[in-house]
This record gives sequence, C-alpha cells and structure tokens, in this order.
Amino acid sequence: MESNYLIYLAESAVLTVILGFFAIPLLKKLKARQSIREEGPKSHRIKSGTPTMGGLFMLLSAVLVVIFNKMIDPSVLWLLFLTLGHGLLGFLDDFIKAEKKRNLGLTAKQKMLGQIILAVLFCWGVVDTLHLPYSIAIPFTHTDISIGLLYYPFVVLVIVGASNAVNLTDGLDGLASGCCVIAFSAYAMFCYMTGFNDLGYFIIILAGSCIGFLFFNYHPAKIFMGDTGSLALGGAIAGISVMTRTELLLIFLGLIFVLEALSVIIQVASFQLTGKRVFKMSPLHHHFELSGWSEVHVVWAFWIFEGIAACVSLLLAIRAL
Repeated sequence: MESNYLIYLAESAVLTVILGFFAIPLLKKLKARQSIREEGPKSHRIKSGTPTMGGLFMLLSAVLVVIFNKMIDPSVLWLLFLTLGHGLLGFLDDFIKAEKKRNLGLTAKQKMLGQIILAVLFCWGVVDTLHLPYSIAIPFTHTDISIGLLYYPFVVLVIVGASNAVNLTDGLDGLASGCCVIAFSAYAMFCYMTGFNDLGYFIIILAGSCIGFLFFNYHPAKIFMGDTGSLALGGAIAGISVMTRTELLLIFLGLIFVLEALSVIIQVASFQLTGKRVFKMSPLHHHFELSGWSEVHVVWAFWIFEGIAACVSLLLAIRAL
C-alpha cells in the first residue's frame, strides 16, 4: 500500500494517544462520567463513573491530521462535515446525560431529526459536487439500479441506520472501536484499489484514531467514546459507502454492526407481537455476556467475525471490479 496511508495511520494513532493523556484527566475533572443502564448486565455496574465523551479527542486528532496535511478534496470535506455533524449531535446527547446524571440524553425524535438533517445535507452536497448517479450498485456485480429521486431517502436510510448501528455496538470495552478499525481499514484498501486516494487517506486517519483510542478503551476501559464517538464513526462509515457507491456492500463489510442493529429490531418486534424475547438481552453482545461469555471473549469473537466478514467482502468486491 502507498506509504502515505501508513504515515497518516501512524500520525492519527500517535496523536490520539497523546491527546488522550491530557483529555482523560480533564474529562474526569469536568465530571463527564458514564451512567450505566439499570437493566443492563450486573457486571457493568462497576463501570459507572468511567469518563465518557472520548470521541472528542478522537475527532480532534483526525481533524488536526487533516489540517496538517492540507486535505482539501471535496470528498474529504463532505465526509468531515458528516462525521463532525454526527459528533456534535452525539456530544449534545452525552452532555445532557452527564449534566443530568442519567442514562438518557436527547430524545429519540431529537436525535433522529438531527441525523436526517445531516444526511439530507450530505446527500445534496455529494450529489452536487461529486456528481453521483441516482442509482444503487449491486455488490459483487457490474449491475446498477436507477432509482431517481428515491436516492435521497435511500441515502438517509443508510446514514441513519449505520450511525445508530455503530452506536448500538458501543456497549463493551473496545468493541465498537475495534470493529471500526477493521471496517475503516477495509474501506481504505478498497479506495486504494479503486483510485479514491484522497478519500482513502481520510479513512485511514479515522482508522488510526480508533487504534489510538483503543489504547485507553480496551478492557478495562479508562474511557468510553460515548455517542460523541459512536455516532460520528457510524456517520463516517455510512458516508464512505455513499461516496464509493457501496451502500449495499456495507451490509456485508460491516456485518457486526448490522447484526447488532437487527438483534434490537428482532427483540422489540418479538416482544411486542408475542410477549416473548428472542435474546436474553439486546443488543447481541449482551446476549452472549448473559450466556456466560466474558466481556473480553465476546469482544475478540466479534472482532474476528467482523474481520472475516470485511476481508471476504473486500476480496469479492475487488474481484468484481
């Protein structure tokens, strides 16, 4: 792979670690601490009071590397807009939780409205500047399906769905950040192979920020990324899929995120329709915890599964080019 990719990866990873040493004590001082769900696994209650909003220094690291390397390509700027916009939305949610000392921040409607507005603006921007066609590319084929103006609600669905899926995955130490490293790395390789190098540079910077964050977030976590980080990373992954026209490929490349979101949907639907639960608890990672798996065991199993899914998807996608 081109040396710039490795340089940007190292820059963002190292800078994130450096910023973390300053940010964590500051967040503790500001009492930005995590509230744990009462209905969650009992083993998680020990985590109550752990600093959150770690997404702040993850995103700051990415922005500083982008500025330092003078990345002004429209694709980078629009993806940065979507990422930081979701980061701001997540920050508001985290801030309210910390200020009110509760596990509920923004209401579901408020969060959804913010995500939809960001998705619509992003879609308009990339269609106008990158001249994307109003069509969906079918994974592993050369087939496109034109959907006209339905492309806008389709993109909104992808972005809202992906940002919430990553947010749901962020429930165990290192789980979301590790899976994001894998997904971003796969997308960076895809961009390198297809000539989207400017976009690929920013993607690998995000991967580096997640690696640096894992230095503090691996079990036992010294800090959580909060919605500030998880919504931002989810928005970024969705934005990448739109720009590279791989929205449906994301289902396979980010399979862990999809399964986590599906487990919640299935659990809610089953309980409302039959009064019974399919899983011991949702999202899916909690089901395995309550089945007797240790937190570290669950995280590593999910990382490996996501790694296999991303590699297979990437190989099949590149082979079909």
